[in-house]
Amino acid sequence: MIDIKVPTVGESINEVTLVKWLKADGEYVERDEVIAELESEKATFEVNAEKAGVLKTVGKEGDTLNIGDVLAKIDEAASKPHGSPKQEVASQKVEEAPKKEEPKPQPQAAPPTSATANANDVKATPVASAIIADKKVDPKSIQPSGYNGKILKEDVLGALSSPGRKPGLQAFNREEKREKMSNLRKTVSRRLVEAKNTTAMLTTFNEVDMSKIMAIRTASKDKFKETHGVNLGFMSFFTKAVCFALQEWPAVNAYIDGDSLVYHQYCDISIAVSAPKGLVVPVIRSAESLSMAEIERKVVELATKARDSKLSMEEMQGGTFTITNGGVFGSLMSTPIINIPQSAILGMHKIQERPVVVDGKIVARPMMYVALSYDHRIIDGRESVSFLVRVKELLEHPELLLFGKDPVKTLLEI
Repeated sequence: MIDIKVPTVGESINEVTLVKWLKADGEYVERDEVIAELESEKATFEVNAEKAGVLKTVGKEGDTLNIGDVLAKIDEAASKPHGSPKQEVASQKVEEAPKKEEPKPQPQAAPPTSATANANDVKATPVASAIIADKKVDPKSIQPSGYNGKILKEDVLGALSSPGRKPGLQAFNREEKREKMSNLRKTVSRRLVEAKNTTAMLTTFNEVDMSKIMAIRTASKDKFKETHGVNLGFMSFFTKAVCFALQEWPAVNAYIDGDSLVYHQYCDISIAVSAPKGLVVPVIRSAESLSMAEIERKVVELATKARDSKLSMEEMQGGTFTITNGGVFGSLMSTPIINIPQSAILGMHKIQERPVVVDGKIVARPMMYVALSYDHRIIDGRESVSFLVRVKELLEHPELLLFGKDPVKTLLEI
């Protein structure tokens, strides 16, 4: 019998939460097979079986465990079961097949209800699944309230008590629901408060005419997808623009370390992603050296990992500047909070047609408000405003993103 202990996942992490068992107690597991999913304050990771054998679970789902605690035991002396119940049932049916009997008239069984047929396919807790099967409740009539769309016991009982209520229409009551904060949510809360309390944070605003970028996307998105196998989004334009602006205003790409200022000679751009378990900020490394297609591929990769809770610790550490996009949720304007120890963060927002004056005439243009929150201890007003104006210029004239300068001025060396 060997012990499977909670592994060390980082120098500053002392405890983790057991999210779920992927293998059941008493089940035979192979060596290196994933048996459980744990969550630290920064990421979710999997635990593998160190030996083959019968699993004996120790921790329970939802438990908070310290690093080094025994998570499970594996009886490596146990023999591997031969065959499966399904195979045994199948062999019995083959043996019984030659025995032919006169068919007796049977009353036609009623077709299974959708609740019975789909009960095993529905994401629900064991108790909720049992009630669904027993009471023959249609899962589609139940509004799930659990994490990631899981149906809870209370959801099924609510559907039974209000059978005429349409899904999505919550029945109000005077009850309260208490949930334990995840390690990730606690970390996000702590870091946001720390950023507000330890930095001299200020926000400057501007607006960007997105006409040219939208025209480029409309004209080139199909060819771009065909050539590179990825969609052409807005993030690559903003990342490129930010990298050029950071090189011109290095204080925005720096941070304070004690009595020193640390300037980065590279641009590791963090992108804020809303994941199922909370806000995460994975990093695009050396973004200044990536092409538009490489940036888009990296954004898709990191966003997918965030959605599936598969981001590693390394992928979320070491960014030098952050971009966050509240526009995907409909935000028109906001003041983003700095992702410490960084010194600045750029907020993108919803693109909305607004009247603007162009050559003395009022015209409708797709406009986006942009916001730069910065630490005034290291970045002065001149630097912050000039940085944001430069980002605006690069976005409104996307041809400058090729090498950051006006082609004609470069030709004339002026």
